Amino acid sequence: MNKFLKPGIFILSLIPFLIIISKIYFNQLGPEPVKEITHHTGEWTLIFICLTLAMSPLKRFTNLVFWIKFRRMLGLFVFFYATIHLITYVVIDYRLDWQQILNDVLKKKYIFIGFSAWLLLIPLAFTSSQKMAKLLRHNWKKLHRLIYIIAIFGSLHYIWLSKTIFFKPLIFMLIILVLLTLRIKIKKRETNYG
Repeated sequence: MNKFLKPGIFILSLIPFLIIISKIYFNQLGPEPVKEITHHTGEWTLIFICLTLAMSPLKRFTNLVFWIKFRRMLGLFVFFYATIHLITYVVIDYRLDWQQILNDVLKKKYIFIGFSAWLLLIPLAFTSSQKMAKLLRHNWKKLHRLIYIIAIFGSLHYIWLSKTIFFKPLIFMLIILVLLTLRIKIKKRETNYG
């Protein structure tokens, strides 16, 4: 059964992408298509951040190691959806108008922190393989702790973007804070008993 879990989770992780592709194809994006794509990919980036952060607590609470096997793949899906989110903004919305994009990055805090989060994802994506983990050794774990900062940046990006509707962004922030707190408690226990 375990050999089917990874491919199954991979296929499930592609569903949000296939949904947005089908909406584009069947012209079902509504009156603001760019906004629809941007929000869809942004929300799924945050969902995958939450799923990635949930793997260690799940391992701890269930005493099942297999959760960790999915963490790398889920982390790469964070990068995948975040990159589509960014491409939508840069290519479709701003049509590669670099001057305007630079102005937005420098002047709008939600764009600055969102772009910063994406930049921090790049080294994580490029060092996600087992080969890189062996090569970097202890530094690999230190580097991949950037996901904690990325998670906070991502939720702040959503909160600052939402000028009127704060409920959903705050829920994401709350989930991320709970998951980060659980990870800190797990680390402390491992240090005390290890």
